[in-house]
Amino acid sequence: MEDEQDHPLLVRARRLSEVLLAPAAQRVDQDGLPAAHLDELRASGLLGASAPQAYGGAGVPDAVARDIQEALATGCCTTWFVQAQHQSPLRLLAASDSPAKERLLPELASGRVMAGVAYAHVRSFPRVPVRATADRGGWRFDGTVPWYTGWKLNDVMLLAGVDADDEVVFAFTEAGEQPGLRASEPLRLVAVSSSRTVSLRLDGLWVPPESVVLRVPRERWAVTDLAHASHVSPAVFGVAEAALRLLEETGAEAAATARGLRAELALVRRHAYALADRPEPDHGVPERTALRLRALDLLRTVTTAVVVAGGGRTTGLDHPAQRLARESLFLLVQGQTAPVRRAHLASLAPGPGAAAPP
Repeated sequence: MEDEQDHPLLVRARRLSEVLLAPAAQRVDQDGLPAAHLDELRASGLLGASAPQAYGGAGVPDAVARDIQEALATGCCTTWFVQAQHQSPLRLLAASDSPAKERLLPELASGRVMAGVAYAHVRSFPRVPVRATADRGGWRFDGTVPWYTGWKLNDVMLLAGVDADDEVVFAFTEAGEQPGLRASEPLRLVAVSSSRTVSLRLDGLWVPPESVVLRVPRERWAVTDLAHASHVSPAVFGVAEAALRLLEETGAEAAATARGLRAELALVRRHAYALADRPEPDHGVPERTALRLRALDLLRTVTTAVVVAGGGRTTGLDHPAQRLARESLFLLVQGQTAPVRRAHLASLAPGPGAAAPP
């Protein structure tokens, strides 16, 4: 049996990361994500790595798909973030029996069509930023999507709204200006600002019934969402790896620090991925959340070490250390749910035995 580490797509992802993404990461951070990056991802087959083979994908195991995401994030967090939006719609379609599956899944699997996501706002319930209403046989969406990544880079979006019965309606629509949909100017972000992230204003956006891929009670969706959100994102380990490599190149003292951090990070990574491979999706959330917080803490430590080791010059926008430190801040909140946020804040609070300031 072929070792998963030798899977051709994973080898391809690591090569792409080293040859194209990493050398350009600093420029992408400041000047924008070039279309060539996305073209290479399309040509490589990586966008459809998780899609079923019957629909033109590679059907790789989850462990390989995870390692591919980590490799891309090691090279360039911005490129990783934009293509990561494509993966959730692809997986949802693969598990769906919607009419949209036959029409869209082969296009997403091949990379001919890139998808984005507009559903994180559902986590803010009982606030309902986007309301879905049955209308003319299809669905009408009204409200504001505060965060949409890949504007003018993606072709379609997976949009969600909550109806009057607290059911979440997921549907595909074109990712572009159209009647009932307007986008803001790209948001200025502390990190991954080149990801073309905007907010969307929905005013009667109508979606036909054949574009709906899922309707699910919000409470049931929230349980599944929390189970997924409690995992450590592979990007955390990817950005940490990029920071460790930079730290190792900085000098003997920094390299010694890197060795200790690398060993600790490897333990957390191994444990986190072992939990991710367990079959039960709704159990073990507290344990996975604790590991997520530990991994984020280590990422923050690693990126802080890179800044400290490089000294004052790391505060220049041309130095990768400050970019990695900003990316670690971004990953603190990327994919965050309210329970994860509460757990994170509690972990940061001083313990009862903490010394009082002098």
